[in-house]
Amino acid sequence: MDPIRNPYAPGAGQRPPELAGRDTEVRQFEVVLERVAAGRPERSLVLSGLRGVGKTVLLNTLRSQAIKRAWGTGKIEARPDQSVRLPIAQALHTAMRELGHRHRDDERVDQFSAVLKAFALRTAANDRKGIRWHPPVDVAAAKGRADSGDLEMDLIELFTDAADLAGDLSVGVGLFIDEMQDISADDLSALCAACHEISQQSAPLVVVGAGLPHLPAVLSASKSYSERLFRYIRVDRLARDACDRALMIPAESEGVQYDEEALDELYAQTDGYPYFVQAFAHSTWDHAPTSPITIKDVAVAAPEASAELTVGFFGSRYERATPAEREYMRAMAELGIGVDDGAVPTAEVASTLNRKPQSLSPARDGLIKKGLVFSAERGTVAFTVPHFGKFLRTRTA
Repeated sequence: MDPIRNPYAPGAGQRPPELAGRDTEVRQFEVVLERVAAGRPERSLVLSGLRGVGKTVLLNTLRSQAIKRAWGTGKIEARPDQSVRLPIAQALHTAMRELGHRHRDDERVDQFSAVLKAFALRTAANDRKGIRWHPPVDVAAAKGRADSGDLEMDLIELFTDAADLAGDLSVGVGLFIDEMQDISADDLSALCAACHEISQQSAPLVVVGAGLPHLPAVLSASKSYSERLFRYIRVDRLARDACDRALMIPAESEGVQYDEEALDELYAQTDGYPYFVQAFAHSTWDHAPTSPITIKDVAVAAPEASAELTVGFFGSRYERATPAEREYMRAMAELGIGVDDGAVPTAEVASTLNRKPQSLSPARDGLIKKGLVFSAERGTVAFTVPHFGKFLRTRTA
């Protein structure tokens, strides 16, 4: 079939043509938007899950919902060892640009810009590296507001002023944070405290974060009340019916059908993980000579899709690891055979390598920092990437 008409999108963070299996989350956020805009109390949201399950796609979808409701929105991607002060200032500047041109009181808009500038100017010099953005230059920085240097205090004041400005228009502000687990402990604590204060005020500002499966544990360690502060949504692989929808609806828009055996095989190959579904469907489309797509077409395309994942999705991550970290992951892969590559005890990893657990701490910590493994429970580790253990066992073989 014509590759130009291929409807599937296996890119990182690219919205698939059919966002299957996420209807509940989308409806829930519609309720959040309506309640916040109406002055009702509502919690911020946290999306968590393995890589490749569509967290970023869902995060962007929720942001689009807020934009359709005329909210001001901004998005950041957290990075290890970088303060969130300047990225948050950038995001809220974007949000206020969306609202400012609709606000009738230019003086109110300038007042917020001055507070935003004061907040941004408190960014340490080392946190400005690689960031070309500068705070608004057409207003003078405010004094005595969001400029104390204490991130928690400054965030509370900045969020309060942003929410007040949005409230003038009977809308809200949405701050969307990807890779939220990479925020430093101190900054995360300050962010949680600011969200807590805003929620107590019933102010129209919502933070929506997305991150790896251990993000809820990271938030809990930051602030004990975070368990009640956020609504937690686990983003997982697709159920069979949702997977079929993700495959069939885009194809039907191009007048193409699947036979039942092809759908069976694609689910078996992808295990319902959205990124894998798009990758295998994209390759199958290009190899299928005509409609309907058959199991033979899937069989022909599968090696190419697997090879692409081996290089791009799995291989690129493997190459980031040091020799010691790769050894640690191979031991995890051996132990993960019986648990479908789920969490394995760190003590068993040490036993497999015939090492003392303490001696493996640098390798484990390095893998966690690189986002290759996570520890949702004390004494265990698991891969952040689905099927990564299978990839490692194949590579070892």
